[in-house]
Amino acid sequence: MIEELNALEKNRTWELVHLPEGKKAVSCKWIYTVKQNPEGKIERYKARLVARGYSQTYGIDYDETFAPVAKMSTVRILISCATNFGWPLHQLDVKNAFLHGDLHEEVYMEIPPGFSTPRTAGKVCRLRKSLYGLKQSPRAWFDRFRHAVCHMGYKQCNGDHTVFYRHAERRITILAVYVDDIIITGDDDIEILRLKKNLSKEFEVKDLGHLRYFLGIEIARSPKGIVLSQRKYVLDLLSDTGMLGCRAASTPIDQNHKLSAQSGEPVDRENYQRLVGRLLYLCHTRPDISYAVSVVSRYMHDPRSGHLDAVHHILRYLKGSPGKGLWFKKNGHLNVDGYSDADWASCLDDRRSTSGYCVFVGGNLVSWRSKKQSVVSRSTAEAEYRAMSLGLSEMLWVRNLLTELKVMRRGLVKVWCDNKSAINIANNPVQHDRTKHVEIDRFFIKEKLDEGIIELNYVSSGNQVADSLTKGLGVKECNLACNKMGMIDIYHPS
Repeated sequence: MIEELNALEKNRTWELVHLPEGKKAVSCKWIYTVKQNPEGKIERYKARLVARGYSQTYGIDYDETFAPVAKMSTVRILISCATNFGWPLHQLDVKNAFLHGDLHEEVYMEIPPGFSTPRTAGKVCRLRKSLYGLKQSPRAWFDRFRHAVCHMGYKQCNGDHTVFYRHAERRITILAVYVDDIIITGDDDIEILRLKKNLSKEFEVKDLGHLRYFLGIEIARSPKGIVLSQRKYVLDLLSDTGMLGCRAASTPIDQNHKLSAQSGEPVDRENYQRLVGRLLYLCHTRPDISYAVSVVSRYMHDPRSGHLDAVHHILRYLKGSPGKGLWFKKNGHLNVDGYSDADWASCLDDRRSTSGYCVFVGGNLVSWRSKKQSVVSRSTAEAEYRAMSLGLSEMLWVRNLLTELKVMRRGLVKVWCDNKSAINIANNPVQHDRTKHVEIDRFFIKEKLDEGIIELNYVSSGNQVADSLTKGLGVKECNLACNKMGMIDIYHPS
């Protein structure tokens, strides 16, 4: 506590003043945390002073609160670039990140518990810097970081505002930030060293060396490529749910499941939501369970025993392959390819279809999604067309990001679909009566075709990579889908 308080005073976080009339001071408390290393061993104990931000009033002591964080798709795109170009991946950690943000609002806080003295009687802390717990702390920190990095000669990326880049003599340096975790990559080694040095001068930064553990994701690199996995996260999840000794399942969800809103008796909602929430985070490296998790997440407002059985089925599947993850290999290009698929009227509750897409950059899977469509589709072609539009939006974002970073050599995006009717509708210059209710998606795809940005191709259902994102598959098809998406288990005995 004393060490934390000294750091706050050194940072000139506050000044002691008398509380003005008509103002209120937020309370604060001490929170004690345990820092662990990637192996799960205790590294150090930490005491942190946290303001009780829930007592703040909008428009008086805080305004804007939103602060962007790097998308996991962006992180995977940078890892694919690093793999294909042989770039290094460095990781930095900013100590007490939120304490660096400058406050523009007038915020008062009570004296920290345990440190009141006769000298501080009747006084409060007028905050000059942001503090953990304040509603505007994330935004204040990101604004401070953005100004500092842009002052070093970097440009903020429009495709993802948490990415900063700098070109110098055909060399590039890229920085991505997720709250206080920073990833640096590029082919300019001298600039990377200069950036680290400048960041150390501006903030208290800890150099963690090469990227090995990021937001609970384990990164293993070899001359053949990079593997992302969450093995420790899976084992902790199985341990917490008491399923370490369960019998493993071959697929994440039954092939012909009939889940609906009335599947069984009601169960504990809070426990169900916590369990599904942990599975959602696991989808960052496990696209093979994305469809199953999207199905069980539909019933978080009113979970039933049948839904909980489906969640346990996912856990049994994870038991069989806890170390499986994404493999990024060197393919020598950064072409953008995407697969889109749909399962027509698959939801038994409202007969809406399920869309699925996956996007590859340089031959490596970087983005995917399994989502129930927002409207009812009247035909298979319509469902496939809506899925194509959803996937194309993601592919265009990936293309724009790579183009802005100037690392993409070809601008054409290839979209693969297994429905010839949907492809014919997109290529047909005449609008038919049967497609007038999907005209926005039709005009969107047609515009990109006319501009020569995209190319639609047919792929057979047997080679459709996005098939596992729209429906439950058999054992053989599930294993084949994992291979197509580039998933391997480096922990599996050979």
